[in-house]
Amino acid sequence: MEYQNLLLRAADKVLTITINRPNKLNALNKETLAELNQAFTAAFADAGTRAVIITGAGPKAFVAGADISEFASFSVEEGRELAREGHTRVFDLIENGPKPVLAAINGYALGGGLELAMACHLRIAADNARLGLPEVSLGLIPGYGGTQRLTQLAGKGKALEMVLTGDMISAEEAYRTGLVNKVVPAAELQDAAKTLIGRILTRSSNSAAAAIRAINAACKDGVNGFETEIAEFGNCFGTADFKEGVSAFLEKREPKF
Repeated sequence: MEYQNLLLRAADKVLTITINRPNKLNALNKETLAELNQAFTAAFADAGTRAVIITGAGPKAFVAGADISEFASFSVEEGRELAREGHTRVFDLIENGPKPVLAAINGYALGGGLELAMACHLRIAADNARLGLPEVSLGLIPGYGGTQRLTQLAGKGKALEMVLTGDMISAEEAYRTGLVNKVVPAAELQDAAKTLIGRILTRSSNSAAAAIRAINAACKDGVNGFETEIAEFGNCFGTADFKEGVSAFLEKREPKF
C-alpha cells in the first residue's frame, strides 16, 4: 500500500521503515501510528522479510514524541483508550513480533519516540542521540509502555529518575544503563544497523522467533518464562533449521538457513 508518513525499503530480506515527518521531528500522530500497524503487520506476515530496521527521516530526530495537539482536550476515558490502542496496535505488536526489529536512533528519541525504540528488540544509537521521557512536563506520564519497558531495560532507579525529572540523557549514558545496545558515530548508524541485522540473518529465523517469545516471557506477569523456554526449546527439534544446523556442525560447514 501507499504510505503518507512512512518510507519503506526492502533489500536483502530486511525491511527498513523510515518515519517521514522531518518537519514535525517525526512526531507520532494517529495516522503515523495506523501506518506503523499496517507496515509491521505486513512485514511479520511476509515470508520474504526476515528482519525490520526502523529509523527517522532527517538528521535531527528518530521520533521526538507524540503529536500533542491531537489529545490536548481528551477526557480520562479518551486518554485511557489512546494508550490502550497504542499498546495493542503498535508497541506490543512490535515487541511480540516473530522477527527481529532494530531501532536505529538518529537524534532525539523522546516520549512516544523512546517508547517506540524500547518496544523494538534491539537499539543502536547515534552518538549525538538524546533520549528521554518528558511527559511529566505536560502533567502526564508515559502511556505507551515507557514506565514498564524502561524499568526492564535500565532498572527501577534509572526509570524513576528519567520519568520523574523528564530530563534527557545522552547516547553514552543510555548505553551505560542498558537502554541501547550500541553507540556509533552518526554517519555510521545505518551501516551499523545493517551489520548487526546481517549477523542475525546468518542464524535460524525459527530460532530467532522462539528466542523472542522466550525472552519476552521473562517480563510477563503470570507467565512462567522457564516453562516457555522449555517448550520453545523442544519445538526447535521439529524444525528443518535444527536438522540443517546440526548437519552443518557435524559436517564442519556453515549452515544454510
